[in-house]
Amino acid sequence: MAAGPSWSHVFHEDGIISGYRSPCSSAMDCILSLFQLTNETLNIWTHFLPTWYFFWKLISVVLIQTAWQHTFTWPLVILIISSCIYPLASSCAHTFNSMSGRVRHVCFYFDYGALSLYSLGSAVAYSAYVFPDKWVNGIFHQCFIAVALLNSMICTGLACYSRLGLPFLHQNQDVVKRFSECQKPRFSKVLRVVAFAYPYLFDSIPLFYRLFLCEGEYCTVNNSNVFHYTHIALAFLTGFLFATHLPERLAPGSFDYIGHSHQLFHVFGVLGTQFQVMAIERDMLLRRSWLLDHSLPITFANSVGVTLLCLLVNLIILLLFSLPLLSEPVGQRKKHYIQAKAH
Repeated sequence: MAAGPSWSHVFHEDGIISGYRSPCSSAMDCILSLFQLTNETLNIWTHFLPTWYFFWKLISVVLIQTAWQHTFTWPLVILIISSCIYPLASSCAHTFNSMSGRVRHVCFYFDYGALSLYSLGSAVAYSAYVFPDKWVNGIFHQCFIAVALLNSMICTGLACYSRLGLPFLHQNQDVVKRFSECQKPRFSKVLRVVAFAYPYLFDSIPLFYRLFLCEGEYCTVNNSNVFHYTHIALAFLTGFLFATHLPERLAPGSFDYIGHSHQLFHVFGVLGTQFQVMAIERDMLLRRSWLLDHSLPITFANSVGVTLLCLLVNLIILLLFSLPLLSEPVGQRKKHYIQAKAH
């Protein structure tokens, strides 16, 4: 009986009292819930619809910029592809996470991996178009993508670890009785915030220097800067919402269906991505001639190649964390199903 409350807590969010779907929903139940008002409905749609907007943006860039003809456009394409993947992964995670506790963890593992890939896509684009003139071709610029790749892998591993600890070591046949966010929710939350904040802050170092610290010549002042400022403001707002669980913490139950922090996190996060893409596209167009003459050449290795490597390594990390959950014996699944039905 002791496992029951912990099991139900897997599905519970602070400040959200009602609107939960059954924790043993079928895949069809989850799909049908898209058209029912639950506390996940807007979480799903606020990322599912932007996925198609960014897909349309990707098609327009590929067709208008003729990206396949010149490597200079590849980093922008990579950023937009990663901007399609992370909201799609998030909407899928929020759609299917009520199938079981184990499926919930796997869903959000892949959500974290998609966000990690997006962080690398941002780094590739920043390296290609955003670095201030003063830093172009410097040592930091030359090492930037390699460090961003390492950060992406650390981000994925740390975010997954924050849910259930290390695969095969902390994970056993009982999803509840091990290191988990149920037992150490604050510690898990801090780990997750660090996992996503650190890559963003590192990737943004050249942008922060360019906008807030650089003085004199070669500081790259152009009309893309206003979009960069907007993106930064929205990025910090999304981080604040993710970390604080406001406004539902102030009035539990009042924002169960509309207006809770995760919905706002999705909305402002997508808006931030849109302003980021707009700023980077403007930098690419305005600085093209100068960057082609002075910056590091954009090659397969430092654009598409590093992105594919990141995707491969992240998939390996995600599979390592997911396999112990997917290999649960049938008898144990029935036990968890009965516990979930009871709560």
